[in-house]
Amino acid sequence: MTRLNRRQTLGLLGAAAGVGLAAPAIASGKKIVVGALRFTSHAGSFVAVERNYFAEAGLDVELRFFEAAQPMAVAIASGDVDYAVTAVSGGLISLADKGAIKVIGGALSEEAGIDGQKILASDAAFKAGLTSPAMLDGKSFGVTQAGSSFHYMGSKVAEKEGIIMSFKPLQKVGAVIGALKSGQIDAWSIVPHIAKPLAGSGAVHIIGNISDYLPAYQVTTLFTSAKTASDERGQTADYLASYAKGVADYNAAMIAREGGEDAMVDLIHKYVYTDRPREKAAPSIINGTMRLNEGAKLNVASMADQLGWFQSEDLVSKDITLDTLVDTSYVETFEA
Repeated sequence: MTRLNRRQTLGLLGAAAGVGLAAPAIASGKKIVVGALRFTSHAGSFVAVERNYFAEAGLDVELRFFEAAQPMAVAIASGDVDYAVTAVSGGLISLADKGAIKVIGGALSEEAGIDGQKILASDAAFKAGLTSPAMLDGKSFGVTQAGSSFHYMGSKVAEKEGIIMSFKPLQKVGAVIGALKSGQIDAWSIVPHIAKPLAGSGAVHIIGNISDYLPAYQVTTLFTSAKTASDERGQTADYLASYAKGVADYNAAMIAREGGEDAMVDLIHKYVYTDRPREKAAPSIINGTMRLNEGAKLNVASMADQLGWFQSEDLVSKDITLDTLVDTSYVETFEA
C-alpha cells in the first residue's frame, strides 16, 4: 500500500528501533501518534503517557483524540496515526483486507463479575414499556456508523432475543447521546462511565447488560498499520510493553484496589470529563471501571465471532480470514 510522505519518513527513522527495547529504541526518542477516545477504557494509554512509560521506551507519544472507531482506522491506514485503541468496525476490517491494518493486541473485554457495557432505553421508550432488551422488537437502536461496534452489539442482542430492530447511524457518540435523551432513538449500548451518569440523571434507563449476550466480548483492540506491524517490530513491541505497564497500574488501582485510586482518578480526569470539576467527574470515572486486558492479551475467539458477524451482514468480504485481520505474534492470545 502506498504511504504518505510522513509515513515513509517515519519508516526510515524507525529502522533503528526495529531491534527491540534495548539501547537503539531508548536512545531514539521517536515521535509517534497514538489514537484514543476520551473514555475511561483508554486509561492504559493515558497512564503510559503520564507516568513516562512510553518515554522510558524511547517513544515520544502524542495522543490524538477521535469521536468514533472508523475514522481512527482510516487515520492508521493513511499514516496520520501510528497506533490506536478502538473497537473493531467494518471499516477497520476492510482496511485490513486491503493490507493496510493489523490488530496486534486486546484492550478491553467484557468479564464476568466486572461491571460492563449497559443497554439503555430513552425515558420516553421506557415509560412506554421498554424495560428489558426482550422488548426491543421494532425499536430503533443508535449507532455511530453502520458496521460499528454498536451495530454489532445491538445485532447480537436482537439475535439472542429473536427480535428485529432498526439501526440509526448518527456518526458521533455525542450525537447518539443527544438522540437518546430526546427520544429520537429508543435504545443504545455504551460503557458504564457514560451509561451510569445518564441513567442517574433520569434522562435514560439501564435495561440490561451486554455481558448477558456477549460474555467475553473483546470490546476494544490495539492496532497499527500492517507495514508497521511487519517492519517495525522493535518499536511495536516497545509500544505494547509500555501500554501494558499503564494497564497494570490502572487495574491495580481501580480493580484490585491495591492503593492509588485517588491518584488514578486524578490522572484519568486530565483526559475524561475534562469539562467537569474533579469532584463531579470522579464518580463517573469510578463507575466506569472495567478491567483492561493484562499484557494486552487478545481473545481470538471473540475476534473470529466479530469477523463472522460482519461477513454475515455483507459489511465486509467473505474471503477475509482472521489472519488477515490479526497479527498474533506480539501478545498472548486466548479463547473464551
